Amino acid sequence: MIPEKKVTEAIQYRRSVRVFDKDVDIDTEKVKQCVQNAVLAPTSSNLQLWEFYHITDEKVLKQLTVACLDQNAAKTAKQLVVVVARKDLWKQRAKANVSFLKSVYGDKAKEEYSRREKFALNYYQKLIPSIYTEFLGILGLLKYAVFNCIGLFRPVYRQVRLSDLRIVAHKSAGLAAQNFMISMAAIGYDTCPMEGSDTLRVKKILKLPRGAEINMIIGCGVRSENGVYGPQFRVPFETTYFEL
Repeated sequence: MIPEKKVTEAIQYRRSVRVFDKDVDIDTEKVKQCVQNAVLAPTSSNLQLWEFYHITDEKVLKQLTVACLDQNAAKTAKQLVVVVARKDLWKQRAKANVSFLKSVYGDKAKEEYSRREKFALNYYQKLIPSIYTEFLGILGLLKYAVFNCIGLFRPVYRQVRLSDLRIVAHKSAGLAAQNFMISMAAIGYDTCPMEGSDTLRVKKILKLPRGAEINMIIGCGVRSENGVYGPQFRVPFETTYFEL
């Protein structure tokens, strides 16, 4: 049994493995547990605009390998996890947050809620809809202009365009993906996040709706002897770290 690694050890162990050992199987249930860790990642406004497709079926694995441009990381993977950004689900996820809050606060008359409770409920019932409601990108541009005018006089949230909200959803999905990969590394499993894919084909294979967007596809397995292509390179830390 492989001993679990501490957080720093798992981070240092994790590499983008390009070739997995085809003779070593991985436990589907353990991979699923790592996906469960993924959904504990921080997410913008707790909207959790993500989905995870855990692929173990050989037929689907082969189809996705082709869609991943026959990369070795897909071709040799024992399993795949497709991380999907779902900005289009904001209404459902906002309602889920409201239901959760009411289960905590109690479903009572509006005037019976405390000031803090009202703020939290209004956040999902009024603010989130005002930011996420969109029509062909036009409303986003109007909101962007209004918010930037307000921003001339005080700090204001400016990420209200359609493109901004897509980025927000993908950032949250990326945080979840990192949780997943570190969790895999902690139990001695390897991963490779892949951006190189025909995302339209991937969506068709997974039967995803139009509003879904592929964040990344993660190959899963145990690294082969030559699975990591070389030593890890990072630009000097001093060029990326600034203390003010």
